[in-house]
Amino acid sequence: MPSQNTVKLYVAGGNYHAYNRGVEKRLIFLDDQDYRVFLSFLKAYLSPQLDPKKVLEHPLDKMTGSRPVRIRPLRSFAEEVSLLAYCLMPNHFHLVLYQKESYGMANFLQAICTSYSMYFNKRYKRIGTLFQGPYKAAYIDRDSYLLHVTRYIHLNPKEVTGSRPVSVREYPYSSYPYYLRLKQASWLHPEHILDYFRSAQRRDYRDFLSYESFVEDYGEDSKFVIGKMAID
Repeated sequence: MPSQNTVKLYVAGGNYHAYNRGVEKRLIFLDDQDYRVFLSFLKAYLSPQLDPKKVLEHPLDKMTGSRPVRIRPLRSFAEEVSLLAYCLMPNHFHLVLYQKESYGMANFLQAICTSYSMYFNKRYKRIGTLFQGPYKAAYIDRDSYLLHVTRYIHLNPKEVTGSRPVSVREYPYSSYPYYLRLKQASWLHPEHILDYFRSAQRRDYRDFLSYESFVEDYGEDSKFVIGKMAID
């Protein structure tokens, strides 16, 4: 029997919870630069490319001064897939994706996992596989599941251990601040989720119809609601 969420239903116009983690659950983000490089790849691959003949600037050019040798030039997947939400954790990542074209998600995830693995292996002078596999993904077939998947991944930073509890709104490597309208990015599309709510942030302490209240105050465990769509 195949492992959970390794068999993928590729549907044009479908929403997906995609994720991957380090082989043997090893850390894939060791410091702030690693997180920022992965986010830079998200931005590069998901930003619209106005001139299709122009090769996109590689995100490592400015960040590290080292451009890896690539078989193919970096390209935009903005016409194939949209990013609705994300959260990067020390040993795994979550992405909520809307697939515009069949296999758009597969092409995008293959590109970003390959690019980040090349960067990581070069920086830490290692060889071999970084991730457990290509990626895992679950097709989201209900609006209620879609909302709870975004809540589930935005609450993930609570699991980070450290000297003090991690506030989900202060965690720098998730899309939650964009949902609260504290940040903006053309390559991220929280509006697809926020359209279900009256507002992004609470208007007052009795406001239960905002996305912020849904994430931070809702009583039911979203991991229980979404079931098999949570990371296994």
